[in-house]
Amino acid sequence: MTLSFFDQFMSPTLFGIPLIALALFLPWILFPTPSSRWLNNRLLGLQSWSINRFTQQLLLPLNLGGHKWAVILTSLMLFLITINMLGLLPYTYTPTTQLSLNLGLAVPLWLATVIIGLRNQPTAALGHLLPEGTPVPLIPILIIIETISLFIRPLALGVRLTANLTAGHLLIQLIATAAFVLLPIMPSVAIATSAILFLLTLLEVAVAMIQAYVFVLLLSLYLQENV
Repeated sequence: MTLSFFDQFMSPTLFGIPLIALALFLPWILFPTPSSRWLNNRLLGLQSWSINRFTQQLLLPLNLGGHKWAVILTSLMLFLITINMLGLLPYTYTPTTQLSLNLGLAVPLWLATVIIGLRNQPTAALGHLLPEGTPVPLIPILIIIETISLFIRPLALGVRLTANLTAGHLLIQLIATAAFVLLPIMPSVAIATSAILFLLTLLEVAVAMIQAYVFVLLLSLYLQENV
């Protein structure tokens, strides 16, 4: 029986137990734990430096009220990068190709930014629904459009992450299948296809990191509007 290319995105099970929970908890085990020594090793030093640089870059445009989200945003960034990178290994599973998981991350965090804006500065938060200087006849239409765009934000976050990772994985599998099929027929074309596959894999590594950064960056921009 020929398997579908989309079977790789199905949640694996063992004895009827979904293994998506193991895939979600695995990244936290792989990170080295900082020690209490004055001088850490190179790996811990590189990890601390990269986390500090990312946090500074992320919180630079935010007000002091948004700095409380530093731990959440940085942890989410590391979590998404690790999951996306582990999903590129053979015989692994990428949880972030599931739209339900991505929406489960995007909706609560987006809703928290909206609630913070309505609680701290309700006038400014509601003012985003109506640009200044709008003609009176266009006010109801613009309010409806801005409200729809506000509620589409978490859907766009989840769909963007899911679509980019799913498309990359499918393209890698299609090119790899073509290389295996062409190997006994046209070896030279199969070698060229393998070179393209290698370059595409490097591109997918970059996409896995960039999409995690974009997800967190957009959340920080939503937070910036409400603090």
